[in-house]
Amino acid sequence: MLRSLLLCALLLPLLGCGDDAGNPDSGDPTKVTYAEALGVDLSAMTRLPSGLYIQDLGDPGTGAVAQPNRRVQVHYTGWLPSGTQFDSSRDEAPLSFTLGVGAVIKGWDEGIEGMKVGGSRRLVIPSELGYGERGGGGGVIPPHSVLIFDTELMFVR
Repeated sequence: MLRSLLLCALLLPLLGCGDDAGNPDSGDPTKVTYAEALGVDLSAMTRLPSGLYIQDLGDPGTGAVAQPNRRVQVHYTGWLPSGTQFDSSRDEAPLSFTLGVGAVIKGWDEGIEGMKVGGSRRLVIPSELGYGERGGGGGVIPPHSVLIFDTELMFVR
């Protein structure tokens, strides 16, 4: 369902997302509360200049490196900070897209770059790098939502 939203990020340029629909501050990963089950620890993650938090999970992979303008395939599961899972490719084919051209939300373009095939990475995406004040998924992702994605890079072409 949200697979199409990831791909239509071109229609939502410069927008982001948060957990509390009425409070744009909640789109800041440092200002939301994460469900304990998610195991999000921002202090153990790397904060990029954009505000995106990344953390390699386990083996960083040994295959080709995801670079802009390369076609990638990614398995993912996405959650809201409340712990609500809103989408996953795990029971389907991985999501394929060209990295760095705006085919997906900005948090993905930035967060997937540099991964190696076989590697897994957690992304904690601030609202301005996600679906923004409009939210997404027909109301599944509220406006100003921080997004948490566990990703696995399957292929780079």
